[in-house]
Amino acid sequence: MALLDVFIVNVAAPTIGSDLHASGADLQLVIAGYAITYSVLLITGARLGDRFGHGRVHLAGLALFTTASLACGLAQGATELIGFRLAQGAGSALMIPQVLSLIQRTFTGEARARALGMYSAVLAVGAAAGQVVGGVLVSADLFGTGWRPVFLVNVPVGVVLLVIGRRVLPAHAAGERGRGLDLPGLVLLGAAVSLLTVPLVLGREQDWPLWSWLSLAGSVVVFALFCAFESRLARRGGAPLIAPRVLRHPGMGLAVLRILAAMAVNGAFLFVLTLHVQGGLGYSALRAGLTFAPTAAVFGVVGLTWRRWPASWQRALTPAGFALTAVAVAGVALAFHDGREGGAGLYVAFVGVGAGLALAFSPTLTRALAAVRPEDAADASGLLATVAQLGQLIGVAAFGTLFLNRLESLGAPGAYSSSEALLTCMLALTATAAAGAVAGPVRRRR
Repeated sequence: MALLDVFIVNVAAPTIGSDLHASGADLQLVIAGYAITYSVLLITGARLGDRFGHGRVHLAGLALFTTASLACGLAQGATELIGFRLAQGAGSALMIPQVLSLIQRTFTGEARARALGMYSAVLAVGAAAGQVVGGVLVSADLFGTGWRPVFLVNVPVGVVLLVIGRRVLPAHAAGERGRGLDLPGLVLLGAAVSLLTVPLVLGREQDWPLWSWLSLAGSVVVFALFCAFESRLARRGGAPLIAPRVLRHPGMGLAVLRILAAMAVNGAFLFVLTLHVQGGLGYSALRAGLTFAPTAAVFGVVGLTWRRWPASWQRALTPAGFALTAVAVAGVALAFHDGREGGAGLYVAFVGVGAGLALAFSPTLTRALAAVRPEDAADASGLLATVAQLGQLIGVAAFGTLFLNRLESLGAPGAYSSSEALLTCMLALTATAAAGAVAGPVRRRR
């Protein structure tokens, strides 16, 4: 449900824009706002689960998420919707780390690897299926509510999960109650992420004023301060937000790079393509959502089955996934080139994107978490979940801005200009995926 909500809004974005008179920047903030609080608060959410009990904190996050979903569905303006989306992200940040922590503290060995494989597959299906579900709900226009069911659908699901969760989830704390929450680190990380994303989203519509460039430069400075503070806190025996010990775990640094790249490509691909097919080609929300069905289905199937493939393939799956993603994304751009609607080759490319991203993401996440010590479970799960959300956030903000900038520079809107903007953006995503493919060999040589 939490991952579905990252993407379900993509297909609804044009309808939200027309109904609430929202600008392009407002729509980016509706999508990115959720990811901002989600990514920044994830590690703190994991730490709270350690201190107060994973089941108890999960239910608190679920209650906040469900309430915020109701508020989003009833919002009367773009500013209200952005604010409630921030609250939704905070609820998800409390919910999601508890799932990983419970898996890692409950299962060991092969059972843990299987559980993590299923978890990553659920993430994959939720992310990809969000587009399809969003299209169905918006097109159905239930009781004349338009886009609102994409948020309201969470309410009955959340209520049912709250009832079931109180009966089956452990409420006791399973970790170290004495560890601090590192509130200064949380503030510094939140400031760095905000200083990076806000100008990327708002700068284009304001013709890149001086404050936007100062903000981008400031994000680098604040992130450097965050790293220095975390290192100093760890040396003094404190509990930093991102523990250097976890980052030094074998393979963790490479996993961070790969998850960041995979999720940036994933988030940007879905967001930009939605803008093109609905804005440039005039697809309905339902048709736009169903366009992503092959990607969603293949993503889920590959995420669930890759561990059963021959052992000799396992080491090569992640770089092969990135390489396949690069080729498939380029294929999507070419299929839509010159205002065309794709044809049969487009769906082959969509299948390639789904398979490639699943191979780039699922094995990376599973292997990184399966090898972490139980006492580092909360920090590792929070770190990788944060990286995944930051990747989505950066993808939507950076590549979404690239698409909108290119579209604006081409003048009159239409299928041709939108396809040219799409081509520029997809080539940039192709380069990002290619970098993910070579990241492992380069790092090993170093």
